[in-house]
Amino acid sequence: MSTLDARHREAGLAALAESAEPLDVLVIGGGITGVGVALDAATRGLRVALVEANDLAFGTSRWSSKLVHGGLRYLAGGHLPIAYESAVERHHLMTGIAPHLIRPLRQVVPDLGSRRSSALIATGFRAGDLLRRAARTPSSVLPGPARLSIGETLELCPATSRGGLRGGLASTDGQLVDDARLVVAVARTAAVFGAGIHTYTRADQVTGSGARLTDTRSGQSFDVAARTVVNATGVWAGDVDPSVRLRPSRGTHLVVDAATFGDPVGALTVPVAGSISRFVFALPEQLGRVYVGLTDVDAPGPVPDVPQPSDDEIDFLIDAINPALQQPISRADVIGTFAGLRPLIDQGGPESGTGTGDLADVSRRHRVSVTDRTLVGVIGGKLTTYRRMAQDAVDAAVAAGGLTAGACITTTTPLIGAAGMPRNTELPASMVRRFGSEARKVVATAQLDRPLEPIAGQLDVTRAEVEFAVSHEGALTADDILHRRTRIGLVDADADLARDAVQEIVDKKLGG
Repeated sequence: MSTLDARHREAGLAALAESAEPLDVLVIGGGITGVGVALDAATRGLRVALVEANDLAFGTSRWSSKLVHGGLRYLAGGHLPIAYESAVERHHLMTGIAPHLIRPLRQVVPDLGSRRSSALIATGFRAGDLLRRAARTPSSVLPGPARLSIGETLELCPATSRGGLRGGLASTDGQLVDDARLVVAVARTAAVFGAGIHTYTRADQVTGSGARLTDTRSGQSFDVAARTVVNATGVWAGDVDPSVRLRPSRGTHLVVDAATFGDPVGALTVPVAGSISRFVFALPEQLGRVYVGLTDVDAPGPVPDVPQPSDDEIDFLIDAINPALQQPISRADVIGTFAGLRPLIDQGGPESGTGTGDLADVSRRHRVSVTDRTLVGVIGGKLTTYRRMAQDAVDAAVAAGGLTAGACITTTTPLIGAAGMPRNTELPASMVRRFGSEARKVVATAQLDRPLEPIAGQLDVTRAEVEFAVSHEGALTADDILHRRTRIGLVDADADLARDAVQEIVDKKLGG
């Protein structure tokens, strides 16, 4: 059953409360790692339930650059194992797991006169292509690097500065239509295989054998027993298991109208001064936006529900991208911002320290540990490698709990919507990109009037998509839809424009 809605949520929680049989795996956390663990465990035949204190993709999983990276940055830093792992996981995502949600994106570094810089970048791009080949990703999926003419550079990135422009260098990576949509697709696929997906359900008193669960919508609490528990709460992992030590890093993006960048189809990529592995990107995105990102700064202290970018980060991004632009941008061009916290592992040594040292040196590789005999923690890592993180976590849970389970099959398990893109259809192209083969179902199951009408103004999110978010994707509030099933909420003015229409549909579907 792929339907996530209020009725199934309530029935699932009631069944959990009444069951005398322990779960095989209780997963805590509804981000990409948690839903990945739920899918992996369910496809191995284990009895699994996932609980999330808020909504799916409430935390870091919705604040990424929406890129499925091949690991080039990690290769430049000498981290070959994670670079190769990233390329392999990108291959699985783009060729079998979620090809409907990912497209190849040309990343363009303009050649503005520095021969040494161009030579280093060209070498890096060739190394990245070797990773692609090693992962066996065909060039038909990810074209290799190329030298671009001035005209080709401007065609992909029209806002590029003409002064001293000698063309550009291009590489190709994968771009998600949206990270939160990937989380929802994985969660719904896990539900198909029997996993219980329970949002707005807080876990307290967590041990390796269960937890106290509270339905935050009804206030009702009950205990659930499990043979193993997986802590997949990301930057909140230390709240569940005090032995976990993290060093959160904040990554900030700016949201700019795509017209300001000439409606690009490529990602303008600008090296950060003084670094051989860091770049600032201007990424073309859905809803007619460009995201400029990203930063990498220490974020000590309590973990907020919604991280906020600092003024210094906003200025840094503007200053970093402007040298490559014909018409510099200013704060007046920024119509939204967002920031996420990376759950980096604090190793406590002199290189990484606690709040000291260069964050670029802190490993992005994930770690799986077991405490309290059967409490499995999976921390670190990144969105691209979520599937491998989940596989390792379930392997650890099976071993720790002595569970009987099948082999991991998630490299060959396509997500909902991946079974072929609709062709010769009158459906909006934006809907097809967000739903893949399910796009027709979004319209076919719609019960409201004017299903293909924009939810508000010129926003390319239809009324049918909003209804589907409630009827099939587990959305329970207007904010779930504005901020996670769609990304309307990244721009406050857009959220204000659409909120009443979204709330009306939520109320009608939920009987509010």
